[in-house]
Amino acid sequence: MKIRLLLVDDHAVVRSGLRMLLTTEEDVEIIGEAGTASEALASASDLEPDVILMDIGLPDKSGIDATREIKEQHPKVAIVALTIHEDEEYFFKMLEAGASGYVPKRAAPEELLTAIRAAANGEVYLYPSMAKLLVKDYLASEPTDKKQTDGKELTEREQEVLTHLAEGESNDEIAKALVISPKTVARHRENIMRKLNLHSRAELVRYAIRKGIIKA
Repeated sequence: MKIRLLLVDDHAVVRSGLRMLLTTEEDVEIIGEAGTASEALASASDLEPDVILMDIGLPDKSGIDATREIKEQHPKVAIVALTIHEDEEYFFKMLEAGASGYVPKRAAPEELLTAIRAAANGEVYLYPSMAKLLVKDYLASEPTDKKQTDGKELTEREQEVLTHLAEGESNDEIAKALVISPKTVARHRENIMRKLNLHSRAELVRYAIRKGIIKA
């Protein structure tokens, strides 16, 4: 089944370029375009996309606000930010609004496709090199969550999966690296999040950096 995709960007040239890039993918179907937040909200209701590629700088309201409103009305729709903004403020605001991914416009096409597919599968994709820098900056002022455990109760396999997850790898990539099935990876992931009292990929990455599991 194809991923039903809605493109949201206020520049027609950008939308045209994305359409040319993505229509060559057999598992992606572009079902519509929007140039404003209002159009995006209407299209989300009318077209019921699986994934929305959302620019942050829209003319009527920000993509952050649009993301929040769409997720409130259509919680099953996954939203991936595709933006020129790479600073901490926009990154965390988009995640808090409910985005399932964050990709800078300078990223390679393969990165964008990975983000779209991950979002469609219910996963979160954070552009690796950017996410680690932003998370490191965020940690400087974030107190340790007392509700989180120190990770000692994780099994050896769960610790391996945690490391790969924090590095931004998808379930399929982790499965291949550890020679296990994607379903097994998903089960380990659920156990990790439950044991550590984590609720998002962003929290998981912050935890992994704080504990020295990965380096920012």
